[in-house]
Amino acid sequence: MAASASSSLISSRSPIKLTSLSSLRWKLPVSVSLPRHQRRRASPVFVVVSMDAKPTVLVAEKLGEAGLALLKDFANVDCSYNLSPEELCTKISLCDALIVRSGTKVSREVFESSGGRLKVVGRAGVGIDNVDLGAATEHGCLVVNAPTANTVAAAEHGIALLTAMARNVAQADASIKAGKWQRNKYVGVSLVGKTLAVMGFGKVGTEVARRAKGLGMHIIAHDPYAPADRAHALGVELVSFDEAIKTADFISLHMPLTPATSKILNDENFAKMKKGVRIINVARGGVIDEEALVRALDAGIVAQAALDVFTVEPPPKDSRLIQHENVTVTPHLGASTMEAQEGVAIEIAEAVVGALRGELAATAVNAPMVPAEVLTELKPYVTLAEKLGRLAVQLVAGGSGVKSVKVSYASARAPDDLDTRLLRAMVTKGLIEPISSVFVNLVNADFTAKQRGVRISEERVILDGSPEKPLETIQVQIANVESRFASAISESGEVTVEGKVKDGVPHLTKVGAFEVDVSLEGNIILCRQVDQPGMIGTVGSILGEENVNVSFMSVGRIAPRKQAVMAIGVDEHPSKSALKRIGEIPAVEEFVFLDL
Repeated sequence: MAASASSSLISSRSPIKLTSLSSLRWKLPVSVSLPRHQRRRASPVFVVVSMDAKPTVLVAEKLGEAGLALLKDFANVDCSYNLSPEELCTKISLCDALIVRSGTKVSREVFESSGGRLKVVGRAGVGIDNVDLGAATEHGCLVVNAPTANTVAAAEHGIALLTAMARNVAQADASIKAGKWQRNKYVGVSLVGKTLAVMGFGKVGTEVARRAKGLGMHIIAHDPYAPADRAHALGVELVSFDEAIKTADFISLHMPLTPATSKILNDENFAKMKKGVRIINVARGGVIDEEALVRALDAGIVAQAALDVFTVEPPPKDSRLIQHENVTVTPHLGASTMEAQEGVAIEIAEAVVGALRGELAATAVNAPMVPAEVLTELKPYVTLAEKLGRLAVQLVAGGSGVKSVKVSYASARAPDDLDTRLLRAMVTKGLIEPISSVFVNLVNADFTAKQRGVRISEERVILDGSPEKPLETIQVQIANVESRFASAISESGEVTVEGKVKDGVPHLTKVGAFEVDVSLEGNIILCRQVDQPGMIGTVGSILGEENVNVSFMSVGRIAPRKQAVMAIGVDEHPSKSALKRIGEIPAVEEFVFLDL
């Protein structure tokens, strides 16, 4: 299904052009017969169909020569820089592919103006905030990016900011150029023996850690997907988020900007840090609450910060953060080396050419077109699969590396009558997207999981009965991890969640060994408690006082008056005080809030 879906997405008829006889050569002329009264002996009319015409690629921002050379071998390349939105919309109807960096907005209007001809958009870099992914998918356009070529450049820039900040290089340079000589003012700090917390242990974070080890630093890292063996091989200790920020002398950010990481360094988390901590950010500006950082700098909690990225770029000239004397800033230079620019150009050119040829793109960031009949039948199960993945990964304790996941499908259908690749992709999406910048879909799900060291296996449980509906249940198990909610560990030792579709709505039906029944709409609170009268009313009253609406509530228990798990569906996010009150109920042994 994946191959045929992708092929239908990126195939198209060759463009039809009007041309003169002198330009025929490799084109096929087709004579059009006109009515007798319109015929002229001296002026035959030809409509020429370009049967083997090259596709046209519009490069809207500067791209390295090596990438342009690859494109020109396969396509007609139009390098038109600094186009206005109106000019881009005018040009796009003549193009099969578009390549941009971060400065060009590929809006819904661009896709609508393409008239269906645009088959692939290539983003020369990692972030795709400037591309309307929903509109791209609706218009059958694949979006690809270049996620790997910038790795070394970004890591080197992180180290450059780390060392420059520690020794006040930028401030001392400005001071001397202003005619001053202030040796006593710019006394720095040594890096040897200091603890560096790498927040996000992916490609860039790993390279930063490798280089910082060479500077004599002690490295700790936080990343729920980092394989423990890889960290151990580099001499890096994986720790929880709170432990990382509490014990670090330096904090280097390498996490993506997602709803879970937006403003993750805020007043609350700054307050947990060691006084005098120093922060480096070459990831995304939005992961730091910039106003909170100014307050932390003024209070002396954060001694210094070195920033390459900002919430708004370029930042306002009068920004208190930019003007702060203890902040070193650069204008988003993480990828700005000659080698990285050429690498990105080659990587995105290869991805675009491959997509135009009909190949599956490992760096695709939006969903391919799926046959309508398959999507219609599987739609509620697709939602169930993603939400079970999201639930499962949130039940994993911080510092545990997710490496082995098993997805079990219970169905009365024959094994060859149900293609589960889309469902597996959605489980992968739920597992990975909440704390990753990768957009997971049918094209890139297996590649993305493998890249992060996550092995996803599938199991079919054949049931007796009618095969009218495709599935009875989906179960997701994560092995060899600790859990934030101990009751989610099944008898076989895995974090286990199971669900089914009821009346078109996905439901959670099992957590660990406990049977529950709660709609997967909104968010969920799981409580393990002693099974005794009044528990539902007590928890419900706390939520009611906080104006939190309860949509579903279900209790699964081992036996009367023994342990029970209560699953509560809520429409809103309960406040911290409400959750604290629930945790302080004497009969509640553990609880967890899960954001869907």
